[in-house]
Amino acid sequence: MTRYILDTNTCIFFLRGKLNFSDFIEGNWRDSCCISEVTILELYYGAENSNNPQKHYEAVDIFLHNLKVLPVGMGSKAYAKEKVRLKKAGIPLHDEFDLIIGASAIANNLTLITDNVKHFKQFKDIRIENWAKCE
Repeated sequence: MTRYILDTNTCIFFLRGKLNFSDFIEGNWRDSCCISEVTILELYYGAENSNNPQKHYEAVDIFLHNLKVLPVGMGSKAYAKEKVRLKKAGIPLHDEFDLIIGASAIANNLTLITDNVKHFKQFKDIRIENWAKCE
């Protein structure tokens, strides 16, 4: 069974209704998906930065309910290896959080679900799917 890690932008698509949350739940996708602790930080930052933080915090809390959370440390070695490899290859890093999420996907043999394919395509041995393009 394929297992997935949801990038922050995919979670935001669910929260904004751009991806069907009920299909996600009913299709048992939730059982095979996880998110990084980094994604939680980004989602709460977005909620706090919104025009209605309380409403958005509640939406994030509902979305996160019973969703598996992958600790950042689970990809530490892959993070270090990938960061050094990219640096030596002269490949610019777009975002430190993306590097952590991508390394977590690689280290834990997960397929990364993201709409930011260009931010991750330079990663070695990463599997990527873009569910936003499937809608």
